[in-house]
Amino acid sequence: MSKELSNEDREIILNSIRDIPDFPKKGIIFKDITTLLNNPKAFKTLMNHLEDRYKEYNLDYIAGIDARGFIFGSILADRLGIGFVPVRKKGKLPYTTVAQKYSLEYGFDEVEIHIDAFRGEKGARVLLIDDLIATGGTAKAGVELINQVEANCVECCFIAELTFLNGKDGIDSPVYSVLKF
Repeated sequence: MSKELSNEDREIILNSIRDIPDFPKKGIIFKDITTLLNNPKAFKTLMNHLEDRYKEYNLDYIAGIDARGFIFGSILADRLGIGFVPVRKKGKLPYTTVAQKYSLEYGFDEVEIHIDAFRGEKGARVLLIDDLIATGGTAKAGVELINQVEANCVECCFIAELTFLNGKDGIDSPVYSVLKF
């Protein structure tokens, strides 16, 4: 059921991601996925892999984290013929929401989903997706939101993981990262 990326496809995707040194501050090497998004071969390779991996999971919804999780999540949801749910930054959703705070290196932030995000389906099977997992705060908050509305986060998927930050530690769902740095 859990399909891994082939070495050839990994290279195609990896070679499409650009490193930006000293962004957003000195000493950080930023993984820029805009070059993956504008590379049709690499993007299709990635989306084909995700579709192949998750088509047997019997998912009901994909939840994408604001904002790049929206890109991957909505396309994957369409390919799988299921619903997409945005996990948004506080104050961006128009209906009644539930919220979850998470810590940042300089304070706190908050994400929300609608209280009826999964149409009231208790136990709905949800995949949480985003472009990158670093410290894991947003992902942990996303899983907690899914649980708060009585759905089931069956897995968290990230295009890239910065393993040295141990961001997946403490996430109360299995984690799959396409690429690890």
